[in-house]
Amino acid sequence: MFNIFLPLLLIGLVAGIAGGMFGIGGGAIMVPAMVLLMGMDQKLATGTSLAAQILPIGLLGAVVYYRENHLNLRDALLIAVGLLVGNYFGALFANQTFITSELLKKLYGFFLLAIGLRYVFWR
Repeated sequence: MFNIFLPLLLIGLVAGIAGGMFGIGGGAIMVPAMVLLMGMDQKLATGTSLAAQILPIGLLGAVVYYRENHLNLRDALLIAVGLLVGNYFGALFANQTFITSELLKKLYGFFLLAIGLRYVFWR
């Protein structure tokens, strides 16, 4: 059971850090991580990501996914814990004097490129 908790908490943590650094929605990180790293079905990952962001972002969308049985509530709650902590640390990091806006733009661009290439060329 522990072997599933840690990856889910880490996904939430990374999504929270990126959210704090780049101001992006957690789903840009959580969904690809759940699909590509954990082998989760795309719809299940999407529903789980929405539930993790439920206050207030994904409430209505999560209800739809829940009705269609495409939501893992336990996983969503674990990711939400990581998001809470990770967002704080991401914001702290991004606001250091040595982190410029230009550097954040480049880091974000490389991050999106890496995920995009992974989605296009590898399973």
